[in-house]
Amino acid sequence: MKQVLLAMTVALTVTAPAFADQALATSKNCMACHAVDKKLVGPSYKDVAAKYAADKTAVDKLAVKIMKGGSGVWGPVPMPANAQVNEADAKKLAAWVMTVK
Repeated sequence: MKQVLLAMTVALTVTAPAFADQALATSKNCMACHAVDKKLVGPSYKDVAAKYAADKTAVDKLAVKIMKGGSGVWGPVPMPANAQVNEADAKKLAAWVMTVK
């Protein structure tokens, strides 16, 4: 019984940050245009993570795009600036996106 409880505790600890950051993405309206595993208006978070996987500066680049918006990388639909996201939250969101597999 102790082993089962320990395994459950470890599983929850490992997955909790991902849920916390997805909750942040939801609260900042990111999930209105993006999904974890499928394209909506914008690319899926899995696709973003794959595209930038080899880029050591990806978190900083993505954080700027989250705050200021961008265009041309994923097609003709621009991503609008998200003024309600501060720099700390943008970096947290970008770091989370880079962990999505």
